[in-house]
Amino acid sequence: MRIKPMYGTFSLLFFIIFLLYNQNLCYAQDAPSTTGYSCNPSQFYPCQTYVFYRARGPEFLDLASIGDLFSISRLMIANPSNISTPNTTLVNDQSLLVPITCSCNNINTTFGNISYAGLNYSFNSGDTMYMISTVKFQNLTTFQSAEVVNPTVVPENIDIGQAIEFPIFCKCPNRTQTQPQNQNQPRYLISYVFQPFDNISSIASRFGTTPQSIREINGNNPKIFDTLFIPLSKLPNITQPTASNGPPPVTNTTVVQENDKKGTVIGLAIGLGISGLLLILLAGLWGYREKSGKSKREKYSDVERQKSLYLGSKKESLNKEVEVNLMADVSDCLDKYKMYKIEQLWEATDGFDEGCLIQGSVYKGIIDGEVFAIKKMKWNAREELKILQKVNHGNLVKLEGFCIDPKEANCYLVYEYVENGSLHSWLHKDKKEKLSWKTRLKIATDVANGLLYIHEHTRPRVVHKDIKSSNILLDSNMRAKVANFGLAKSGCNAITMHIVGTQGYIAPEYLTDGIVSTKMDVFSFGVVLLELMSGREAIDDEGKVLWAKVGEILEGSEERKVKKLQEWMDDSLLREECTMESVMNVMSVAISCLNKDPSKRPSMVEIVYALSKSIDLFSDISEEGLSPRQVTSR
Repeated sequence: MRIKPMYGTFSLLFFIIFLLYNQNLCYAQDAPSTTGYSCNPSQFYPCQTYVFYRARGPEFLDLASIGDLFSISRLMIANPSNISTPNTTLVNDQSLLVPITCSCNNINTTFGNISYAGLNYSFNSGDTMYMISTVKFQNLTTFQSAEVVNPTVVPENIDIGQAIEFPIFCKCPNRTQTQPQNQNQPRYLISYVFQPFDNISSIASRFGTTPQSIREINGNNPKIFDTLFIPLSKLPNITQPTASNGPPPVTNTTVVQENDKKGTVIGLAIGLGISGLLLILLAGLWGYREKSGKSKREKYSDVERQKSLYLGSKKESLNKEVEVNLMADVSDCLDKYKMYKIEQLWEATDGFDEGCLIQGSVYKGIIDGEVFAIKKMKWNAREELKILQKVNHGNLVKLEGFCIDPKEANCYLVYEYVENGSLHSWLHKDKKEKLSWKTRLKIATDVANGLLYIHEHTRPRVVHKDIKSSNILLDSNMRAKVANFGLAKSGCNAITMHIVGTQGYIAPEYLTDGIVSTKMDVFSFGVVLLELMSGREAIDDEGKVLWAKVGEILEGSEERKVKKLQEWMDDSLLREECTMESVMNVMSVAISCLNKDPSKRPSMVEIVYALSKSIDLFSDISEEGLSPRQVTSR
């Protein structure tokens, strides 16, 4: 009577095992990319993008644990994932969009430039690189890629608590696709792991895009657990499940035969009989339990009350412990900067409303009637604070104070507000007012003086590592201040495998060999000088860098040099009283800064002196009248 059901069960089990075996066989034959995805200068790096992640029990069924894994706050996941309450409990396989910052990183000569977001993970007991990459990061990376990124780590000999960088696979769109006029072009490439039962059409339907657009980026034959990059012009509206405490629905997939029904009835009868006997025994024991257990219940109730009080105080002390640990990291800064409360910053920015957003994660806020720039960042801000407390110069943006939020483990840096925004916006966005040559010379000199200070007057020396026109801010008097020390490094002549920065400004020796020195700032400053003279972007829509062929401008006769420079200069400069001698001098400084050999680049002391000469040349001509070599309008 039980043969048929057992046979059906075994058949179903065998079928499932067969499917899993075939999936594993496919996976073994067509393995996904293990070392990552290459990147090149035609793509726009670094960029803000997202990974598609699934909530999985028992460890990752809340935003806090997932946020800790990706080193971000709960709100940063809740907002793009269409979750209104960050504290909500998630359900298994619930869809999430997790933000990451994607960079083009130079690994070594073998693997070249790999596109990924580097996330540090501290090992726990029982962890392996394979388990973390496949289970916790859900195949958004691979253990092979982690081994490549961490060449000195022995996978079989990792200590508990040791932090290992895991490269989360990602890509940035082409630069042309991010331009405002290309509204229908993809602005995001969402990282999505191809599942065993996926196909291109189903994925396209999920994200509201077309199969063809996915194939154009990823090809026609994705492999199981490959990372696909889903091109989207805007984030998808993820439909989240409604809260439900009931069990999942059960679907009957087999036909029950008459004999099986009869066996079920007999089984139920036997079960009820046994249950009746148990109830009789329990009734006899109940009286004894009530009599002897009264004192135990009273004792248990008292223990529960104590436990409840303990858990409440433990949660409070845990937040306090987090705050104490974070405060210990910045203990050296407590007497130098003002400590703000998170409530003050929340009120100052209307709850960090997008209307207060300046750029990236920097918000404009008003505290006690004074305007500040508030930078929101995931802990740890210790390195940036350590550097900022060593610097104090009029051409560096001043840090006024900071705030620690232990609940979200976030740190907020409160800077002076610089009224006229970035140099990048003045040079490259449509503004009616154009910068004069005199103003551009002063801006160049201000930036050079700021870099001179951090290179020569700090011990150890500070390397900014991200000098670019968008990190140069202009105050109400159009004087320049260097901002954003988030990538800065205290100490130089080091070598790193983790390449960060902005394409078009990165020094060649840093990009190829990871060499960190003050001369990499000199190179980036040379690019800024080219922007000031030409009004052009550091990297154009075709991915060509501005500095590539500028050396050719100063080749040949004096007449040819002047003609070439006039053709290359910003048109607005050709309509004002500026001398070619002054412009030629700045071009010479820029070209010397861009020497591929860092040892042949000038120091910031030499650069400040040379730019001062350019200002003198301009001032002399302005006072004496027009020069015969003055640039005229074309």
